[in-house]
Formats: sequence, C-alpha cells, structure tokens
Amino acid sequence: MFGGGMVLASGCGARTLTRIGAGNLKSLVVFLVLGVTAYMSMRGILGVFRVNTIDTLVLQMPGGQDLPALLGATGIAPNAALALCALGIGGALLAFCFSRRDFLTPDNLLGGFAIGAIVVAGWYVSGHLGYLAEDPDTLQEAFLGTNSGRMESLTFVAPQAYTLELLLLWSDTSRKLSFGVAMALGVVAGSAAWALLTRQFRWEGFRDVADLVRHLLGAVLMGFGGVTAMGCTIGQGVTGVSTLALGSLITLLAIIGGAWAMLKYEYWKLMRDD
Repeated sequence: MFGGGMVLASGCGARTLTRIGAGNLKSLVVFLVLGVTAYMSMRGILGVFRVNTIDTLVLQMPGGQDLPALLGATGIAPNAALALCALGIGGALLAFCFSRRDFLTPDNLLGGFAIGAIVVAGWYVSGHLGYLAEDPDTLQEAFLGTNSGRMESLTFVAPQAYTLELLLLWSDTSRKLSFGVAMALGVVAGSAAWALLTRQFRWEGFRDVADLVRHLLGAVLMGFGGVTAMGCTIGQGVTGVSTLALGSLITLLAIIGGAWAMLKYEYWKLMRDD
C-alpha cells in the first residue's frame, strides 16, 4: 500500500516534506491527508480495524527478529553473525550502487552519506542523549523526546500525524515537541531555505481534478500502509534496515513491489488512453 501510494502521491513521506518547502501545494495537501490517515490508523477507526484484523496475524520469533540473532541460533558466534550480516548487506548495497555509472555523482554520494550519518545521529540522540535510566516521575527507564517512548531515528509517517496533533492541541501543555516532529519540521525548513537560496522556490498546484484525486488516494494509502508496516521508505528502508531487522527487509521489498506494480499500472493506463 505504501509503495503504490507514493507513486500516486508523487513521492514518499520524506519527499512530500521536501516538496512543501519548495512551494509545492500538492504536497501540502498530501501531508495533511497522510497525517490525518496515519493518526486514524494509530488511534482512530482505522486503528481499530487494523488491530482487530491485520495485527492478529503475527509470527513471533522467540530469539528476536534481527538477522544476527537468527544466524546466532544456528551456532554462529554473536559477533561473527553481526559482522557477517552488516558486511554482507552493506557490501551488497554498495556493490549495487557503485556498479551503476549514473549513481557516481557528487550529489548522490554526498546525499547518501548525509542520510546515513543522520540516521546514526538519530539513534545516538534518542537512545543515548535522551536516555534516562530512571524517570523521576515513573521510576522506570525512559527515552525523552520520542513519541513511542523508545529509541527512534528517521521516519516520516507517524511524525506527520504527531505534527498535526501538536498543532491542533498546541494549548495542551502536556504536548511536547518530539524528535520525530522536529525532524519533519526541520526537513520542510531546510528544503525551503535551500529552494530560496538557489532560487528554485516556486508555487505549484494541482493540474486538474484527476490529479487531485490521484494524490488524495496516494496519501491515504501511504498513511495507512506506513502505520501498518511501522515505517516508510526511510523509516523501514533505511532506519529499520540499519538495525538488521528481518521485518524491515520484508517491508522494504514490499514497498518496492508495491511501487513497481503501481508504476506498471500507470504505464498500462497511459498506453491504453493513447
């Protein structure tokens, strides 16, 4: 659902925020609908449906779902399993990227390094700087500044919902600016600053009603799909994969598959109309 939705909405959650900063009003609509749908999928009517149907289908792994733990169950030493998975997956991804000449540009290399570094920094900030061994209010360990109460790094579905919640309930002093909300707002601000600096900022709206419907549907699919999958292209495809979680790899493949299927459908529809 998320993969197909991001094709219809002209980009994923992160791209939506980036395009808002550059003046794209279509992405502003996508942000609003995605945020509302995501919130409904977490705590509203769609959340009730999700919990009572999809979430009942669970495969619980006793040793954890990270790949090193799964390999460790076969008798491989934990450190060796960790190194094997990290080097194997990281090496395969690097080999795939560097095998393409069109990838080897300064923008791609710098962008890839920056995103990876920010993911690592996110884990450090939320899991180390924001960690309390004993919260004075609850007397339990806590991770300050995260909506989930656990370590967090880059993800762009639930934070859009929490951004709307914060803006709607601003007078409620119990609501705090969280790591995810700050990151979402930071992407918009950074994109706007860059667009203005490079004189690329321009207003852009919907072409027609069909274009509006397409983006609305894409936003709904991303909102529900992203919450159900517990992440997006960044949240699961980069941040989740950095934890070597099997679920993140499955989610990434599903997002790619959904995007591929939607692109095929769009091409088929275009050819049919011609």
